[in-house]
Amino acid sequence: MNYSQKVREIWEPPEPQTGTPDYRELVRYATLAASSHNTQPWLFKLEDGRIRILPDFSRRCPAVDPDDHHLYASLGCAAENLILAASAAGLKGYCSYDPSTSGVQIDFEETTPFQSSLFKAITERQCSRVEYDGSPLTAEQLQLLEQAGQGDGVSMTLLTDDEQKEQIARYVTKGNSAQFGDSAWARELKSWIRFSGREAATSGDGLYGPVMGSPSVPRWLGLLAMRFGFSAEKQNQKDDRHIRSSSAIAVLVSESDDKPHWIEAGRCYERLALQAAALELKTAFINQPVEVPELRGDFARFLGIGNRRPDLVLRIGRGPAAPRSLRRPVEEVLI
Repeated sequence: MNYSQKVREIWEPPEPQTGTPDYRELVRYATLAASSHNTQPWLFKLEDGRIRILPDFSRRCPAVDPDDHHLYASLGCAAENLILAASAAGLKGYCSYDPSTSGVQIDFEETTPFQSSLFKAITERQCSRVEYDGSPLTAEQLQLLEQAGQGDGVSMTLLTDDEQKEQIARYVTKGNSAQFGDSAWARELKSWIRFSGREAATSGDGLYGPVMGSPSVPRWLGLLAMRFGFSAEKQNQKDDRHIRSSSAIAVLVSESDDKPHWIEAGRCYERLALQAAALELKTAFINQPVEVPELRGDFARFLGIGNRRPDLVLRIGRGPAAPRSLRRPVEEVLI
């Protein structure tokens, strides 16, 4: 099966469930969530009245994510999708952090099925790493986004004026300079890039080249191109255009710097991105200011958030659809 066929298979909405909820189908929706580098660092354990989402540390990214913050945020993203899908199937999900497994536990009870607009947006959400049109968002859209991005111990700030966006661009520039100067970070990123459709279809994970604006090419050619065209300067130029073209920049912030809050930040991000998709808006991460430890504290001071941790940064706006990343089959993530 080629890349295009797999995209249709993975992202096309399935027929609505009837009868007893299918836990495997809930997991399928969960796997459509966002994850850093599309590593999909999750495993699912199906139990009677419960689904556990466990960290898959074989898929961690120690260079860009040394404390596993993004990994746990990804578990939260998957949990949010799963809870929304469970509601549509007639199950109310209760999400909690389980320190014994260092994972997420979701317990179910029967309820009236409800397909929310966020559930319907699960198959529409994607990270669109393209230029947006810069048009302002309406007051109603901003309010809906602000509501979606709030959680238990997690808050969200929307930055919309040009000066704020320029400040964000400066922090992204500093982050790029630090990351591109780190050979371990560069090697790790390259290991997760799938340069061709064939490579992406085979692995079912990682960053497909065209998703990032590159052509689909054989791996040897992609690596050669990166050797001569992979630089902080070029990335900064692209990111500057992308940030200035955005309607808003969202920053998610946790009250405490621990795994339960990282998971909650992931849930908030996923709701925010789904709400944007439901409003026909695009989103994309610009996490450099929170990924570089030496920069994160300065970024927190710019935000005026004291000792709280800035978790995730994304841009929001109106723009064209981008190629989609793939996902591994449900069978590969069940234990």
